[in-house]
This record gives sequence, C-alpha cells and structure tokens, in this order.
Amino acid sequence: MTTAFSRSVSVVIPVRNDARLLEVCLRALEHQTRIADEIVIVDNGSSDDTAAVAEGFGARVVTEPVPGIPRASAAGYDAATSDIIARLDADSRPGPDWVERIERTFRDRPDVDFVTGEPRFYGSTPLVHWMGTHLYIGGMYASMAPVLGHAPLYGSNMAMRATVWRMLSAEVHREQTNIHDDFDLSFHIRPGMTVLRDRGLVVAVSARPFQDWASLRRRLSYVLPTVRLHLSPEPLHQRRRARREADRSAAGR
Repeated sequence: MTTAFSRSVSVVIPVRNDARLLEVCLRALEHQTRIADEIVIVDNGSSDDTAAVAEGFGARVVTEPVPGIPRASAAGYDAATSDIIARLDADSRPGPDWVERIERTFRDRPDVDFVTGEPRFYGSTPLVHWMGTHLYIGGMYASMAPVLGHAPLYGSNMAMRATVWRMLSAEVHREQTNIHDDFDLSFHIRPGMTVLRDRGLVVAVSARPFQDWASLRRRLSYVLPTVRLHLSPEPLHQRRRARREADRSAAGR
C-alpha cells in the first residue's frame, strides 16, 4: 500500500511469444522490496501462452494485435493507471530493489521526469556481454546524447511520470514498425523535461540481440529510420539550443 508521500508505480511489459522469459521477469517483480501497484502486460499478438502466464501472476493483460513494439509499448503506457510508469521487456530481470529505487527517485527528485538505467547482459559469452555493454549501449549514449541534449531512454530499463507521457502520447510514432520506440520517445522529450541517467539502476537483460549478425543488423537497421523521422520538423542544432536555454532558465529559478 502506498503512503501519502509515495508514488504509485505501474510496470509495463510489451510481449510477443516470450512466455517463458516473461515468467522469469514476473517472478522477479513478485519478489521486489517494494511491490509494483500494477503490472500491465501488452500481449502483442502472441501465439503462445503469454496471456495465461501474465494472468497467473496477477498482471493485467492488454491486447494489441497489430505487431510492433512502438504500438505495444504505447498501448501499455496508455493503459497504466499509476503516477509512475516503469518499463521492462520480457527478457529483463530486475533486481529486488528496482521498483523501490524508481519510486524513491521520483519521490525525492520532483525535477526529474524520466529515469533511464543500465543493462547487465546475460545468456552469452563474456565477449558478447562486453560488446553489448560497451559498443552497443555505450555507443548509443555517446552518439545520441549530444544529438538529443540529454541521455536517450533505454526501453528495457526506464521509467517516467505519467503526466509527461500524457503530454507526449499523441506525438510518438506508434504506427511505425521499423523504429526503436525508446529512441522515438527520447526525441519527443521537450526542453524543460529532465532525464536522469541512473547508473545504479541496473537490470539483467538477455544478450540474444547480439549473438548473431542477423539479429544485430535488424536492431541497427532501426536506428537511422528513427533519426530520420525527427530531422525535418526540428533541426538538431535548434533542439540543442532550446534545451540549453531551458536548462539555464531552470538553473536561474
């Protein structure tokens, strides 16, 4: 039960045919030091027993039959009813204090609108884990942060205030299928909204996207279309200037 000073937390997990991994993730959420107020599973057209697994753990199942992570994640955010919307993927394995740390951050930091965390990869060789951490994720932060003017969101381990999602929900490209939904949302974050990169917010995530070239190539192929969606409406130098001005204004208050 939440107190007058705490914030309610919904955990959204989009899933398509990952029932066994989802079961492990939900078991981890079942053993949190601070239990989530609700868990929303978005069944994105699964043909396995994803819905039955979710219901067995008491999660609320939202159906999004049209395949695509952008549609599925947005449907979950829309359905969430808490103050804070946290996001995992089916292959995420949060540590026991994951929900507690997210709730405490938003409770103690009223200036923060988004929190994005770090992965610890499992399920492959040490070399693949190192490449995923330092080349893929490290490269994402190194290349995208200067473009965005803030840290990009990492969809397997992130959270945001429900109020900011409601402000941005009509703007995200939920109908696109060949983009990264977390990058897309990152581009829509407005000047004056604050993203906290919490390096202590760590979630174990499967390394399966990096185990073969075809999987890695598919993930990389989504990056350029995501960026292209945002080049024409808002030149990047104008975006960075607007964010610097908003930061200076906030610092002066």
